[in-house]
Amino acid sequence: MLSHRPAPLPCVSLRGAGVDFDGRAALDGVDLDLAAASLTVVAGPNGAGKSTLLEVVAGTRPLSRGTRVGSRVTAFVPQRAGVSDRLPVTVRDVVTIGTWGRSTSPRHRGGAARETVAVALDRLGIADLSGEPFSSLSGGQRQRALLAQGLVGGADLLLLDEPTTGLDDESSARIRDIMQTEARRGVAVVCVSHDPAVLAVAGRVIRLDGGRIGSDTTASASASAGA
Repeated sequence: MLSHRPAPLPCVSLRGAGVDFDGRAALDGVDLDLAAASLTVVAGPNGAGKSTLLEVVAGTRPLSRGTRVGSRVTAFVPQRAGVSDRLPVTVRDVVTIGTWGRSTSPRHRGGAARETVAVALDRLGIADLSGEPFSSLSGGQRQRALLAQGLVGGADLLLLDEPTTGLDDESSARIRDIMQTEARRGVAVVCVSHDPAVLAVAGRVIRLDGGRIGSDTTASASASAGA
């Protein structure tokens, strides 16, 4: 007798999700399920609602209508850092913030937390900048520091907004590798990007247009279509 295992529950589910700005729908009627161990790239023209969708998935943007269900530990790396240049914090300080208040896990305590931070700094290739003021970093370096911050919290939902913008080829390749590694580790990775190299490694590509999902394809479906 065959046994059927139930499909795993999605990390986040949106149903009829809509967000209005000044009477205009930035998102309208979006239905979306995001699974663990996946790498999803959200693409589309400027003003399509990509960043708004990421904020809704993160739970930081309230819905005007529809529902969001999800209770995962989330790391949200925005395109621009919300850290004042006047704040006297080092790169290590910024990354360490990611370990605060996450859980009582041993990896977030004392020496273990410091080791977790050191590993993340090394993964992003910014260990040599750990003692530098965050305000002194270039835009691309700040982006890598914020991604390191997102990694140290042990999140199972990782959201990235244009993570390779302003980065050189080597740094971009490093970030693509990290996204793939985290997805293989079981994390649901969602990334807004126009970068063809990022789109090429996605397991799923969602294209938004006018606040609605225009297409939603998996890597296998895309490969079949191109065959």
